[in-house]
Amino acid sequence: MNLEPYVEFARKAFAREATYRMEVLTEIGSLVLRVYILRSLWTALYAQNVAPIDLPLHGMITYATVAMLMSLVLEVDGTRMIRERIREGSIATDLMKPISLPLYFFSDGIGQTLLHAVLVIPSLLCALLLVHVDVPPPATFAAFALAFLIGYCVNFFLNFLMNCIAFWTLETFAIQLIVRWTSDLLSGQIIPLTFFPGVLGRIVFALPFAAIYSTPLLIYVGIIPPSQWVASFAVQLMWLALFAGLSAIAWRSAQRKVVIQGG
Repeated sequence: MNLEPYVEFARKAFAREATYRMEVLTEIGSLVLRVYILRSLWTALYAQNVAPIDLPLHGMITYATVAMLMSLVLEVDGTRMIRERIREGSIATDLMKPISLPLYFFSDGIGQTLLHAVLVIPSLLCALLLVHVDVPPPATFAAFALAFLIGYCVNFFLNFLMNCIAFWTLETFAIQLIVRWTSDLLSGQIIPLTFFPGVLGRIVFALPFAAIYSTPLLIYVGIIPPSQWVASFAVQLMWLALFAGLSAIAWRSAQRKVVIQGG
């Protein structure tokens, strides 16, 4: 397969997103404000002995800050174009083009992601003025990066699957909102999943949302030790394979049922 067109799609998406400079600056400022609020919140909670297992205050602040930086990348959803194009009616002509549409959506998302990844650097520098962020050993950071990459792919296929529902319903806002709220709570983005006790803790760790945020973050702060890295990657890859397979099935079915609105 010739990947050159998809590299160009990613480049154009990067350039398109970079034109909104004020939005970029606003997003950086918003992240720094949230870091400050979370630092104050966790400092107050730890003062009242409300703390996750085996995670000191500086580790919790590091966890929250890295989670915020990850959200800059993971909240990008290139697959939302599926819903938009179905509502516009342009999906019919898109399907006639000599390209892989799923790969096009992925490359467009990559272009947006690269811009947001660039934003991580100034956001981190600004955040360091407010908080101290621990830096793990190189091997741990490499494991975190790998887990983050797998989590990014899991997140892409989850979004892809939800947006494919628009072929049947024309609108996916409600289901995406529900999944987004559930993910925010149960992915470990807001609070570590080690907060959940007993059976509830085992359930939330078994959900796919944990593969997106919790696994990379727990590796970063050292709660998942090196001896458990392979098992953690295996669980992430299991969810990746499942969502990729379901996405492939949904896409093939969707192409046989193109119901559009507008056009």
